[in-house]
Amino acid sequence: MGLEAKLQTDGYIATTIDAVVAWARRSSVWPMPLGISCCAIEMIASADPKFDISRFGSEVMRFTPRQCDLLIVAGTVTYKMAKVVRRIYDQMPDPKWVIAMGVCTSTGGMYRSYSVVQGIDQFLPVDVYTAGCPPRPENLLNALITIQEKIDKTKARDFQDLKLK
Repeated sequence: MGLEAKLQTDGYIATTIDAVVAWARRSSVWPMPLGISCCAIEMIASADPKFDISRFGSEVMRFTPRQCDLLIVAGTVTYKMAKVVRRIYDQMPDPKWVIAMGVCTSTGGMYRSYSVVQGIDQFLPVDVYTAGCPPRPENLLNALITIQEKIDKTKARDFQDLKLK
């Protein structure tokens, strides 16, 4: 391939630590699937061979928040469940990202009742919203690509806050 040929002729690669860390984070996003209702079926379908979420390095869906860096909230969130969702989010290590999957997660959907949260952005910082009721697996993969682009723009260390003495 191109990289092996380049290494045989020059013997070195010039890059930055920020680029290497961003590449590693982007290529291994581990989602915490939080399937609360019908959107979870479409989230599960994104892992089958037709859609193949493993192409993006995200096939490792862990069910423990301490090993995940992406929270996918799929479904209708009630106020009673909101506390659980927030606790799961708080247990995830930094840096972490959130995808609000589906219209019920994003805006409460068709449920305009006292028990349904009208958008999880009321208690969580959301990075990407996916549209649909339920959203197709392609929408989730598009949201994952958006998260990866966001990760590429992050820095491994903020050098402006580093004070040398």
